[in-house]
Amino acid sequence: MDSQIRNQLFFEGKIDIPGLFPKLDELNESSVIFNFDFGLKILPEEPGILAIRGARQFGKSTWLETMLKQTIERFGPQSAFYLNGDDIKRESNLYEEILRILSLFKKESRIKRIFIDEITAVDFWEKSLKRLYDQGEIRDVLIITTGSQVIDLRKATERLPGRKGKLNRTSYRFLPVCFDEFCKKLSNKVKRDLILPLYCFSGGSPLAINAILAHGYLPDYVTDLTKDWVYGELTQQGKSPSSLKFVIDALFRHATLPTGLRVIAEKAGLSNNTLAQSYCDFLKDLGCLSTVYPIDGNKWRPIPKKAAKYHFINLLFATSFHPKKPRTMDEILTVFTGEKGCFFEWLVAQELWRRSSIANEDFPEDQYYWRSNEHEIDFVENLLSEEPKLIEVKSGQNFPSDFDWVRKTFPHKTLYIVGSKAFQTQNLEAVKIETFLKREAF
Repeated sequence: MDSQIRNQLFFEGKIDIPGLFPKLDELNESSVIFNFDFGLKILPEEPGILAIRGARQFGKSTWLETMLKQTIERFGPQSAFYLNGDDIKRESNLYEEILRILSLFKKESRIKRIFIDEITAVDFWEKSLKRLYDQGEIRDVLIITTGSQVIDLRKATERLPGRKGKLNRTSYRFLPVCFDEFCKKLSNKVKRDLILPLYCFSGGSPLAINAILAHGYLPDYVTDLTKDWVYGELTQQGKSPSSLKFVIDALFRHATLPTGLRVIAEKAGLSNNTLAQSYCDFLKDLGCLSTVYPIDGNKWRPIPKKAAKYHFINLLFATSFHPKKPRTMDEILTVFTGEKGCFFEWLVAQELWRRSSIANEDFPEDQYYWRSNEHEIDFVENLLSEEPKLIEVKSGQNFPSDFDWVRKTFPHKTLYIVGSKAFQTQNLEAVKIETFLKREAF
């Protein structure tokens, strides 16, 4: 059903027509329905422009349709309308479509909302909104936009200065389902010891986990959708899919290790470090990768030009591009057991990224670690605060005596340990990874 037909039905208040909300129809057929938590509890009633960005296959369109339907149910016909950026060819068409929708609102309506899904599919989309705002056309309208590139949150702010309204917050990252919600919804559907591997390999994607529950394995169509999204965004930027494939392979080979751009360039057959940086930045822009920079433990500041680590923070992306292609439950468990150290660090990186995104911190895809000649701490959180938090990830057995060096190196700090064992001493606090992911500790 195209947008014009849908908007005519929204105008008339007919929201019970089959096929009007296709994502909600799919949702009703799902084994598990998750609640979304990305920092936006309810839509504001004030006008403005909301930018919500995140990876495909994580439920943005489903959330958008839910908010659209709820708006019409609560505020009545002519209160909300819809556009799909994938169906709009150019910026001028977007401008015309929004103008057409504006004529459909009730003049006396207090609530006016336009929901635009995948607006980033329209090149230079921000020009339309800037033009409409400057003309006074949308100053009493709340425009909710979604898209698939995290970098667009920064670009939208740069390109729409002073034109996003007076909302308390205008930019959000759409995040994977949190582990606590995942556990609650799967507790009576799968064995307890399968929940963590399933969360890891589905990446917290509602589509992926429902596909696994329906088929007993992860179907190729789920991973193909992820790959198609990544390669589609890549070709729009004029980059090489084969080069990206080799960069990703290099990231897997050096997972959790400090890796210089020269190494990535050599492994990927790229001519220079700048090209390697551009491919890593591309994955960061999609919200698939974090760069973990080394810091000086005395000044608590990043050390320029030293090798960074690279963590996958979209674990469905990691599953889709994993060289071993784990799809069945046996394959998933084998890979998870054999590479538990990597997956534990990626899970922690993803969770720290989730928390930073919800808190609206700047650049949550940038993370930090500490390293000396003898020791290393995997994550330094809240680097700019007065009390940076030190977090070490251990997938195997560990004991307090393994960390005697911490008391000498950081005598006034606590080292938080995420792993498979819980214990506590004067300057150590260790919890199981499930406890950490549920936000029940530090």
